[in-house]
Amino acid sequence: MTGNEKALPGRPRGEEGIALLTVLMLTVILAVIGIASITTTSMDIRMAGGERMRETSLNAAEACLSSGAQILQQAKGNGGFIPAAMLIAGSNPVITPNPLESEIRGTTGFTNLPDSADPAVVGNTPNAVLTLPGFTITMDIDRLYQRLIPACDIATCAICCTEFLYRIDCYAVNAVTQTTGRVTGVYACVGETCLKQPI
Repeated sequence: MTGNEKALPGRPRGEEGIALLTVLMLTVILAVIGIASITTTSMDIRMAGGERMRETSLNAAEACLSSGAQILQQAKGNGGFIPAAMLIAGSNPVITPNPLESEIRGTTGFTNLPDSADPAVVGNTPNAVLTLPGFTITMDIDRLYQRLIPACDIATCAICCTEFLYRIDCYAVNAVTQTTGRVTGVYACVGETCLKQPI
């Protein structure tokens, strides 16, 4: 201060720049909080996008289970053979009838096979390939075993008293992101009717 100026009451001498320093410190703190918020938000958005892709892959694999059950029911109604209408070029899913028909009928050597729908397993040939927008889904249908239904009169209807259990394994791959989803279901078939079993 020069000699002509008077000190303001209640304000010590030599602290004229403290307000500027306080404002600068508050600005730095707010900038750090803002950057942390932006970083957290962008990570949340990326995680949500990844979760959405995984969920979409699982939904595609679930659609495959429905197609697999339809194939089973159609084949069961056709003596264990895939109907010709399902084998027409350009149909979706594209079905490989052999060994699928042998697996559905339970031909010796074709029950409870250790194959899977996973396209990464070398030597695996899927029983069917379903194509949905952005996804390729491979399907494997295996006959697990057959059993008699308890308290059923075999003399009246032998086929009505036998339950056949099948495993349908579906593996979906997103063509762009390579996100995968896998769903497996067990179906019990009596006659031409196949119902998903709780696991």
